[in-house]
Amino acid sequence: MGSSLWTLCIILASLASAAFCAFPRRPVNVPFGRNYVPTWAFDHIKYFKGVLKFNFILISTLLSSQNAEHDEIDFEFLGNRTGQPYILQTNVFTGGKGDREQRIFLWFDPTKAYHRYSVLWNMYQIVFLVDNIPMRVFKNLNGLGVKFPFDQPMKVYNSLWNADDWATRGGLEKTDWSKAPFIAEYIGFHIDGCEASVNAKFCATQGKRWWDQAQYRDLDASQWRWLRWVRRKYTIYNYCTDRSRYPQLPLECRRNRDI
Repeated sequence: MGSSLWTLCIILASLASAAFCAFPRRPVNVPFGRNYVPTWAFDHIKYFKGVLKFNFILISTLLSSQNAEHDEIDFEFLGNRTGQPYILQTNVFTGGKGDREQRIFLWFDPTKAYHRYSVLWNMYQIVFLVDNIPMRVFKNLNGLGVKFPFDQPMKVYNSLWNADDWATRGGLEKTDWSKAPFIAEYIGFHIDGCEASVNAKFCATQGKRWWDQAQYRDLDASQWRWLRWVRRKYTIYNYCTDRSRYPQLPLECRRNRDI
């Protein structure tokens, strides 16, 4: 993998696989080999004419720290029944605690064209976006006792793996291996981040980079309207409304406008 990162904005265009950051800096065309190193199954990864191909069932792009109480920011495409809309899941782990899943139906077929999947992570919020439309916001509510990814550097990972024990309609749909190979394609990876060693506690330029400035500390009115549109029309699961798992509403849900 490349260098560890603290706060950042990631833009990844993926097939089968967005950041406002009020808008992010224009992506730079950088070869994947400059940012990525295969860590497993080298013979299943190909780079051809600017397209990175993973030949492995669940497609995921995530940031993750490497400590026991790890932090993690997830974009995951879940398997589904043929002909049904594709499901995008997001999750946030803080201090080793996850279980904050949200799932939406995408309003397009992600296998037909490349789309932009982005994460803005700074001291104030985490924003997930698809084609510059916010899917989810996770605010820094450390003052309320909700841990926020803040004091651990993270690395960026991409993978494609079989998760039909839970990801495909709760495990009801099993992988049809006769349809193999399963391929995810990525182009146009771009990242702005603060490099840090794995032992660093804080980024030396904390608060000084473009993503920490005032316009990136909250969504604007238009962006909140887009987020409400996504939740109203396309959200199919939200941990904040799952009373069987959370009889008591998690502290962050109201502040993140998840209900």
